[in-house]
Amino acid sequence: MKLHIIHGPNLNLLGTRETAVYGAETLKEIDGKCAALASELGVEIEISQSNSEGEIIDIIHAAKHNADGILINPGAYTHYSYAIRDALAAVKLPAVEVHLSNIQAREDFRHESVIAPVAAGQIAGFGANSYLLGLRALAELVRNG
Repeated sequence: MKLHIIHGPNLNLLGTRETAVYGAETLKEIDGKCAALASELGVEIEISQSNSEGEIIDIIHAAKHNADGILINPGAYTHYSYAIRDALAAVKLPAVEVHLSNIQAREDFRHESVIAPVAAGQIAGFGANSYLLGLRALAELVRNG
């Protein structure tokens, strides 16, 4: 089983960006935790990060041919990228949406996710653990079809 983790815009700045909201862990540290958990779960992962909407769409399209599921933190694209939403719907892979912060407890514009309707589920508000919970959920979802 191969799962693709996609980090959206500004997540490359983790560890220095608004640490009160996003925590002090770097993206590299989160990726390391995901790799360790993937090994424990017996799954292969590929990890990508992009600040570009088009590149994220290209990554999703490619995943159709080389992955069994997608774990995605679309960042701010969560709230308005119908193009990313449509790409996820088009590839028909199980997807889990994750967020470090609790988007429901933040600014009003962050409360709606256009991604959620095409994802199997959403995990938010647990910092880096959102990724780990999401990875576990996605692996289980793919295993159980």
